[in-house]
Amino acid sequence: MNNRIEADAYGEIAIPSGAYWGPQTERSRLLFAIGDERLPVDVIRCFGAQKAAAARANIALGLLPEALGAVIITAAEEMQAGRFDDQFPVALWQTGSGTQTNMNANEVIANRANEILGHPIGARSPIHPNDHVNLGQSSNDTFPTIMHMSVVRAAFGPLADAARQLSADLGARADEFHDYVKLGMTHLQDALPVTLGMEFRAWQRQIDHAWRRIEAQTLELCEIPQGGTASGSGVNGTPGFANTLAKDLSQFVGKPLTASPAPSHLMAAHDGFAALCGTLNVLASALLKICTDIRLLTSSLGGKPAMFLPDDGLSSSIMPAKRNATVCEAVIQVCMRVIGNSAAVTAANSSGVLQLNTCKPLILNEILNSIQLLSDAQQVLASGCIRGLRADRDDLLRSLEQSPVLGAILGPVLGYDTAARVTRQSWDTGVAMRDILEREGLLSRAEYDRHLAAVLNPDHLDKTAGASPCAPSTLPRTDKKEQSNAV
Repeated sequence: MNNRIEADAYGEIAIPSGAYWGPQTERSRLLFAIGDERLPVDVIRCFGAQKAAAARANIALGLLPEALGAVIITAAEEMQAGRFDDQFPVALWQTGSGTQTNMNANEVIANRANEILGHPIGARSPIHPNDHVNLGQSSNDTFPTIMHMSVVRAAFGPLADAARQLSADLGARADEFHDYVKLGMTHLQDALPVTLGMEFRAWQRQIDHAWRRIEAQTLELCEIPQGGTASGSGVNGTPGFANTLAKDLSQFVGKPLTASPAPSHLMAAHDGFAALCGTLNVLASALLKICTDIRLLTSSLGGKPAMFLPDDGLSSSIMPAKRNATVCEAVIQVCMRVIGNSAAVTAANSSGVLQLNTCKPLILNEILNSIQLLSDAQQVLASGCIRGLRADRDDLLRSLEQSPVLGAILGPVLGYDTAARVTRQSWDTGVAMRDILEREGLLSRAEYDRHLAAVLNPDHLDKTAGASPCAPSTLPRTDKKEQSNAV
């Protein structure tokens, strides 16, 4: 491999000749040889947007010559567009402030800007990675600003889209199964009747409410710590810089950003991210519940299940044509991973000391990983399972009518003790309750059927029919290409 020799304040170092990164990145690449994990590409693109906005703010404040600033903006916007996604070799496991990733961005932009001006890569002049690209900034306020930007984009992009789609599909199936009356179950035993539509509607509302919690918590991250510089006090910064930058970045992020009046607390602690993990856990718990319910409703001990799984073309390695709840099992594993990520973020957030939390890359990576997994899992659950589930209305009603649990429905008519006795007698003898009641002169067949029909009216059972959904509303969107890479 051909190398170039580049020097900075710490000496000379060999760097791959085609690389846009510089000495700080190369040293960190060699030093932090831990695993093969890298921060997601949207983090890189957020850095491009942030550096371009910083250059525009510094030009407006008279701190950066326009001739240099314009070229920095061009290079940074190329980074924002994805040109330099492969120029970030720094490991996830690095300095806890994210300094190496920030310097990686500074060096790539400076080298590209100098190249545009006709100078060789590595010249460090006329544009310097620290003096010009990083002007008025510190890794300690820039990296957490990137954390806020990338998580807001991911939550209001892929995650909102997936929640919206899953909610819509669950709602459509709830409408379709509105009059599919069936046995309810409590304690895994037969219970009072419900409709299949009710079950789907309950799942839909779980997803809707989980999203609303995520939405509210994510909106808190629209306050950014840029302007705090190294320790939150803003030393070496310029008044007006942070507000100008926040306003500039709002369109890229898709939500109005504001500069925090007290940036120190967003640099020293990341409580907002820990709280967001709590809401992601709620969504994971909802998906776990839905998938567990589907596995139970599509299972059987020799009889017909309440629902039938879609044919996904997958089967057992030993039992031909056996159909398993594969999608549900995959989603359940995703949810367990999300819960584990939350534990890591909680521990990382607890490590803040005085003016700085030094677990920022870990916090960012785990949250983005959770958002990506939950986004994909909801889409797969909707397309690979929810839309294809089938049920037989007559079979469901037949199973209900044959269940002695119907005695509970007759409690208000017969009295609790009589209903309990007749139910037990039906269990023990296998004689239908209708026959026992008629034989003992308690209810005629006509009275029994009339009462049952009134109770089992789907419009009376399904109190959620026609309920207004609270799914994600239409949200301001970023560029489609950028949005697809938001996690």
